[in-house]
Amino acid sequence: MLELRKLGCERDGRQLFAGLDLQVYPGDIVQVEGPNGSGKTSLLRILTTVSRDYQGAMLWRGQSFTDGRLDYLNHLLYLGHLPGIKKALTPRENLQWFSGMNAGHNQVQIEEALESVGLYGFENVPSYGLSAGQHRRVALARLYLTPAQVWVLDEPFTAIDKQGVANLERLLAEHALGGGSVILTTHQDMGIDSIKRVNLMDYQVSEEEWVDDECA
Repeated sequence: MLELRKLGCERDGRQLFAGLDLQVYPGDIVQVEGPNGSGKTSLLRILTTVSRDYQGAMLWRGQSFTDGRLDYLNHLLYLGHLPGIKKALTPRENLQWFSGMNAGHNQVQIEEALESVGLYGFENVPSYGLSAGQHRRVALARLYLTPAQVWVLDEPFTAIDKQGVANLERLLAEHALGGGSVILTTHQDMGIDSIKRVNLMDYQVSEEEWVDDECA
């Protein structure tokens, strides 16, 4: 479905990774690993087309991103490291706004999504009055409403409690079981047996190799 061929990324004059080959199929959950600075967030930004600063090729359903980008974006949901919510709006209003960009959802569906992430009773509280963990929960509620097939998630477990982690793991597994795909970064030890792991340290390039390649 999604294929990376010899993908590489340079930032601030340093090659973060190179030669990354990856195929992501329906039902896959892929965890991107590596220490801070190894390029995890940079890779996710490339995968979501936020950044086009990369080498190599990306294909969606066998087409290059030049030809298939719009179709890919129609099947993509990206949750970044920041929650990406409007603090002046309530959780319900944030999800109504998000829903308006998609197929649309009724009030019952929105309230069920908020209840699923533990925000029952906070539907009408302005988001500036919520905690960081609750902000993250508002963002995660989008996963219960999106029709997107591909989820790209940057540290989705940040600032949520143990029960929230368990609920999110269950949701990811259900999405994969239904034919969806998940690509995520996390420092959380996940309890999903079928998860695939990609460690960016396996695609590091030494300074000497990079200089030689640049000069070739």
